[in-house]
Amino acid sequence: MKYRGWILPPALRDFHEGRIWLKEHSPFTKDHFDRVIECNYFHIIEGIQKEPHLKCNRCHNQDPRQFTVFDCSKCEQSCIYCRHCLQMGRVSSCTELLIWIGPRAIRSRKHPLKWAGQFTELQQQAANEILESIKAKRSHLLAAVCGAGKTELLFPSVHYALEQGLRVCIATPRTDVVLELFPRLQTAFPSTIIHALYGGAPKQQGYAQLVLATTHQLYRFEQAFDVMIVDEADAFPYTFDETLQRAVKKAKKKDAPIVFVTATPSQKLLHQYRNNSYSFIPKRYHNYPLPVPSFCSLWSYEKCFKRGKIPGKLKQWTEERLVQNEPFLIFFPKVELMKIAASLFQALDASITTVHADDPDRKEKVLKLRNEEVRGLLTTTILERGITIKNVQVAVVGAESAIFNSSALIQIAGRVGRHVEFANGDIVFFHHGITVEMDDARTKILAYNKEGFPQ
Repeated sequence: MKYRGWILPPALRDFHEGRIWLKEHSPFTKDHFDRVIECNYFHIIEGIQKEPHLKCNRCHNQDPRQFTVFDCSKCEQSCIYCRHCLQMGRVSSCTELLIWIGPRAIRSRKHPLKWAGQFTELQQQAANEILESIKAKRSHLLAAVCGAGKTELLFPSVHYALEQGLRVCIATPRTDVVLELFPRLQTAFPSTIIHALYGGAPKQQGYAQLVLATTHQLYRFEQAFDVMIVDEADAFPYTFDETLQRAVKKAKKKDAPIVFVTATPSQKLLHQYRNNSYSFIPKRYHNYPLPVPSFCSLWSYEKCFKRGKIPGKLKQWTEERLVQNEPFLIFFPKVELMKIAASLFQALDASITTVHADDPDRKEKVLKLRNEEVRGLLTTTILERGITIKNVQVAVVGAESAIFNSSALIQIAGRVGRHVEFANGDIVFFHHGITVEMDDARTKILAYNKEGFPQ
């Protein structure tokens, strides 16, 4: 595209299309930017809307407690900035946000699907129902047990949308899920430019018709996507943060459908979609029942760790995994307790290590467990979903803790038995008293098995 002898760099167009972006954060030169603004290719809006009430125009935060007044050196006045999305660069009263309205990126309609798997009858039915909803621009809920092959069920719909020249986003609340899904999507759609967006993600080239992103990254998009898929739609923090839910709606076009995907749908989602656009799969792709958690008392486990000992039953469970050469995950309710326990487990095997939300190496550590370079990981709920490890065995320490609600415990149990060759793994809830949430998780898993394998 020429303008007065100047040619628009395709990379600038491809990067900014669909994004709402801070001018000072653009990865392009000032000269290019001045030319683009001269061409009126950007719609420029203020960062903070003051009337009729305070609102951040990037993340749509409207909570007055999330705004702060400061003396701004840029405009030399008292400025207001949004604390809610501060980690993505400060949006203040004098900030200019850029929305691309220039020439559109060239979209391909050739996106071969190279997935060679075959659906079960239940999977095929659900995949067809999702595709019908996408074609009708109707939102849809897919509820399927952990290990049912939810990602693969999306392939036909994603393939259809891409070949229609549409732009698709798969959003998820957890970075770990993005990292898990990205290589699978690259394998399935080898000719498609796919971007994975999360905090600290490397720079990626080209115009991505398929975007995989954490829900936080959607603050940076505005009416960008023709199809929106929210994977792990029940996960924290998405279910508890209304601005993330608004970000999903903001990032898609007004008539774009949303497909919600989860193993543990909220009552709100079920009420909204169960009698409308709803698919349910009560059993795994390999046609084996879900492993059912066993309960094992572990009285005063915190005191035991603090005295420098692993509680006897947990130590025995871990030693059995080591003897049988089975990879394992042990979930802890608190980072502090996990760190106290780490050295005690490392005395059993030096390769055992820890993973938590602020661990910059957690991607590499999970990969090492998958590649059998470490024997086991001690973890928080950060790994409750989105990872698949062949033959992994799982224990929960302190399953009675409030952080382990029913959904979290079902997801944790869902890490076990996902591979057809190892469908009967071990999942143990070690506890200091059985809770309603523990009972509810076990009851729901039994109910799924009863529905999937009726007598």
